[in-house]
Amino acid sequence: MGSAGVPRLSGLFATYKPPGLKWLHLRDTIELQLLKGLNAGKPSVPEHRVRFLLGPVEGNEEELALTATSVPTLTNHRLVCGPAFTSLKIGVGHRLDAQASGVLVLGVGHGRRLLTDMYNAHLTKDYTVRGLLGKATDDFCEDGRLVEKTTYDHVTREKLDQILAVIQGSHQKALVMYSNLDLQSQEAYEMATRGAIRPMHKSPMLITGIRCLHFAPPEFLLEVQCMHETQQQLRKLVHEIGLELKTTAVCSQVRRTRDGFFTLDDALLRTHWDLHSILDAIQATAPRVAAELDKNLRPGLSTPKLPSPDRSWDSEALSSSLGLGSCAGH
Repeated sequence: MGSAGVPRLSGLFATYKPPGLKWLHLRDTIELQLLKGLNAGKPSVPEHRVRFLLGPVEGNEEELALTATSVPTLTNHRLVCGPAFTSLKIGVGHRLDAQASGVLVLGVGHGRRLLTDMYNAHLTKDYTVRGLLGKATDDFCEDGRLVEKTTYDHVTREKLDQILAVIQGSHQKALVMYSNLDLQSQEAYEMATRGAIRPMHKSPMLITGIRCLHFAPPEFLLEVQCMHETQQQLRKLVHEIGLELKTTAVCSQVRRTRDGFFTLDDALLRTHWDLHSILDAIQATAPRVAAELDKNLRPGLSTPKLPSPDRSWDSEALSSSLGLGSCAGH
């Protein structure tokens, strides 16, 4: 495709990062594959110039004469000046650590600015987190240094669901607090009904939804919807859930299944980290990216009103719209 693909190589696309691979290595691999694709195109037809070359005269090989001859110019030839493209600036969105896997969004060209818009939109992300009951390690991971072993026969699905409900309720109340909304305003009510309440600035990890997908002791699988998280915080969450269940637990897997408006269906596997597949992915998701960013960066969502000093924080009406219970904070 060569240089013809450069104008279209601008936007966002998602990749699937396997566990054990650092995000920096993934980005460098993507850059290398894109450069290979850009430089693999057919070289342009070289220009020709007229040169006077000394050669024998026809019919008389002993006599030499200058003859006007058209010859190609090699100053721009690939073997003379090297490859046309030697580097690309590729941005990485919400990062994944080496042990985690899942959707990793990258931006090239104008897409690097779109990554900033995604960050400012404070979009939620989905994870599946796998836990293992009965032991504790120094780093909350299954392969960490063993600190303690405990029994877990008393743990039931009902007890786990109760703990998860408490966690979700406390985090939803924190989400309202960090959103800096006037809870008595019409804007707060409309945002609550749309599920669009989100913090306007950086905040601690906030969980907007958590549930158990599978429970077969000692293993359990959680689905977590959150924002402003790190994968290590999710592993620590598993550890804390184990403590609440009067036992211990470690995290054996963290997998991101959605990052904002990018899902696993959009993520390119390692076998598709090439120029043609990335161009197709950028073109396929560009309309959705533009629409979602426009919806989430509307002025009505980005400039919330702070509560006035003479008005109290009455969260009862808003809590009912959010479906919050009266459970205490975790």
